[in-house]
Amino acid sequence: MDAPNSVVLALIGVAMMVAGYLLYSKFLARRVYKLNAEFKTPSHAYRDGVDFVPTNKYVLWGHHFTSVAGAAPIVGPAVAVIWGWLPAFLWVVFGTIFIAGMHDLGALWASQRNKGQSIGTLSGRYIGPRGRNLFLVVVFLLLLMVVCAFGVVISDLLVAQPGAVIPVWGALIVALLVGQAIYRFRMNLLLVTALGVAALYALILVGDRYPITLPEQFLGLNPNGQWIVLLFLYAAVASLLPVWVLLQPRDYINGIQLFIGLGILYGATLIATPTIVAPAFNSNAPADTPSLIPLLFVTIACGAISGFHGTVATGTTSKQLDRETDARFVGYFGAVGEGLLALGAIIATTAGFQTLAQWEEVYDSFSSGGVPVFVEGGANIVNAGLGIPAGLSATILATMAVLFAATTMDTGVRLMRFVVQEVGELAKVKVNVVVSTAVVVVIAAALTFSQGGDGSGGMLIWPLFGTTNQLLAALTMGIITVILLRKGRPFLPVLIPMAFVLVMSLYAALVQVFGFFDDGEWLLFSLNVVILIAGTWVLIESIIAMLGARKLQKEPEDDELLTDDEKLPAS
Repeated sequence: MDAPNSVVLALIGVAMMVAGYLLYSKFLARRVYKLNAEFKTPSHAYRDGVDFVPTNKYVLWGHHFTSVAGAAPIVGPAVAVIWGWLPAFLWVVFGTIFIAGMHDLGALWASQRNKGQSIGTLSGRYIGPRGRNLFLVVVFLLLLMVVCAFGVVISDLLVAQPGAVIPVWGALIVALLVGQAIYRFRMNLLLVTALGVAALYALILVGDRYPITLPEQFLGLNPNGQWIVLLFLYAAVASLLPVWVLLQPRDYINGIQLFIGLGILYGATLIATPTIVAPAFNSNAPADTPSLIPLLFVTIACGAISGFHGTVATGTTSKQLDRETDARFVGYFGAVGEGLLALGAIIATTAGFQTLAQWEEVYDSFSSGGVPVFVEGGANIVNAGLGIPAGLSATILATMAVLFAATTMDTGVRLMRFVVQEVGELAKVKVNVVVSTAVVVVIAAALTFSQGGDGSGGMLIWPLFGTTNQLLAALTMGIITVILLRKGRPFLPVLIPMAFVLVMSLYAALVQVFGFFDDGEWLLFSLNVVILIAGTWVLIESIIAMLGARKLQKEPEDDELLTDDEKLPAS
């Protein structure tokens, strides 16, 4: 196959994802989930000003999109293109349209129809207490991987790109001001958005001019370790604050800024029209490259389908949904945003180099791809297309990547706190938010620094992320299927993708188990076995629940409606 121009990939991919939102998400919203604009959502029914807060759908979309779109939709595609650009492109595009959007919208709908409960609690209601307990194990391990690994990814980027330090940390001040402007002073959202984005890009210019580096050693920690400590402290504080103070405004303004960043990347691609230098199918892959099937489908998780999205949708997003019909924009279009990021990562890592030889020099092993390759390749395209200096281009993309990862990291800490509290409830022990947050941070920090002061232990269990994440996505779709069956709704749009993702994730998990055994990676081997057993057990419970749901009387709809006073002004 002749090497295509990257513009072709960009136009086809974007057009298909937009069509998926305009057409397929409308079918799901009307026929499958039957969204009702008048339904009284949990944000109104249980409004507390901390976690349950009715939120403008654009602001909530910003929270959801940036929380789910961490470093993973960059890392996964940046690694997976080693098999060639075509498999990665097809999985990202079709996965986003038919699986990720449906999964995210469905999880959000299911939670807000059940008092804003998390996916772990929903598993208890719909597949039984045994399934819930095992589900919580899988969710906690997945969140632990995300929090620890993203701490390492962010610290690496801040060390490699010191120009990103000022905009990354300055974004917190901007977010605090945006939150006050929206909720306390009721300022116009468009004006606040414009000022916030302008402030963020001003910070990027300042950061590029005045890079910041940390001391080579401080209290026995190198710069990576120092950044990780600061990140854990930040995530702990952020997870305790009311969502409107920092979480919502930070995610919203970051989401707008990050979409602008994607616009810069795609715009530069349209102008520079770089050629894809990577092969469609790589017949000259490095010796350590595993089989494309099933590993492609777990290497690219976020950006095609991700179980982590279900934990965010049911953990924080569902508690802030103003109207049920907003779920289509927040959930499905949030997945489209992540798909666009993954597509941008594919273009940057396959067209951001001059020749195939240069590309092969970078991709000399399976572990070569990642965020640095995305930043390098993307910066080359932005420089060629828009004339922005390569250093400033790299700062823009590095800041974008760090802000994605940071928003996911502190949302992950908040979600882990919810899991700890749920476990406490099961044990009939009340665990307050401070204690549960402390437990989470101590566990994450212990793992991250288990291999030394550089924090490299944070990547210790990351190899399990792909399979665990996809297995969780399949199990989440299983719960959605049970709910649809009990309501007498169409269920095949959920069941069929669930079966595919389940087969691929279990297949990949088995491949990894034998690989860890052969390599003597006993920690990874043991955890993978635990995850496989827990996932299989939950699957069996889900199948039993599905079979039983078809025999049960149709579950009545709980349609308590919003009053006029409870409705937010139309967006």
